[in-house]
Amino acid sequence: MQFVQLLISGISQGCIYGLIALGFVLIYKATETVSFAQGELMMLGAFCGLALMTVLGFPFWVAVLASILAMGCFGVVLERAVIRPILGQPAFSIVMLTIGIGYVLRGLVTMIPNIGTETHTLPVPYKDLSFRLGALVLNAEQLVVIGATGVLCVLLFAMFRYSKLGVAMQASSQNQLAAYYMGIPVQRLNGLAWGLAAAVAAVAGLLLAPITFVHANMGLIGLKAFPAAVVGGFGSLPGAIVGGLVIGIVESLSGFYLPDGFKDTAAYIVVLVMLMVKPNGLFGEKLRKKV
Repeated sequence: MQFVQLLISGISQGCIYGLIALGFVLIYKATETVSFAQGELMMLGAFCGLALMTVLGFPFWVAVLASILAMGCFGVVLERAVIRPILGQPAFSIVMLTIGIGYVLRGLVTMIPNIGTETHTLPVPYKDLSFRLGALVLNAEQLVVIGATGVLCVLLFAMFRYSKLGVAMQASSQNQLAAYYMGIPVQRLNGLAWGLAAAVAAVAGLLLAPITFVHANMGLIGLKAFPAAVVGGFGSLPGAIVGGLVIGIVESLSGFYLPDGFKDTAAYIVVLVMLMVKPNGLFGEKLRKKV
């Protein structure tokens, strides 16, 4: 029963990693760049939800939807104002820019008086609720994380499979030049990809906040979501979720069964093993170039 308890805990944590990894994959598929600001976007989404609930007095569900919408708009504006002007430059420049964006966002939040330097509790209606199935205790926070991740995955699958926007984004990710010649607004889709990644990051932040509280450094969890994207395959959306689950379960089990210190390094050990065994990840595509 202890193993099952650890497994559920690992799955819920892995869902958070998977949602942040989804942002990595969405941006990579759209622009072939890696954004290391996903963790800070998640943090910003959590603070946005906190402000709407505690300062403006919004009801929980209204604050959640408004935070996701606001972060989606923020992602579109961020791509248009900061990322788009530098596209075409070396990949290293874009990566360093996204790292800088993360530090700027964290610094701006920290500068907010009496808010940015404190740890806050997100007032959710299911806080401290639990359910008992025999000897198994299920926390409501963990069940909400798992359920919300499943619903979001279904919605994303439906969007990419059945909507014109999703099909256009898939076409653009396969070949931007060909998509442009076919009349697809590639630049606009890139902005939408950043907006979607920011919205997904906000969902991850709002789900994580009741478990680890809201603080300026909560975005550092993105450093563990990046290995999840690598394990699942950096170009695969389902792989991001599977990779997150792998990292979360391994981390949970190693933290209990192995000596202290292994929990913090488990994600990177899994990445090293994956890169040696299957460099493209579990669901990664094999790309070949002719020279």
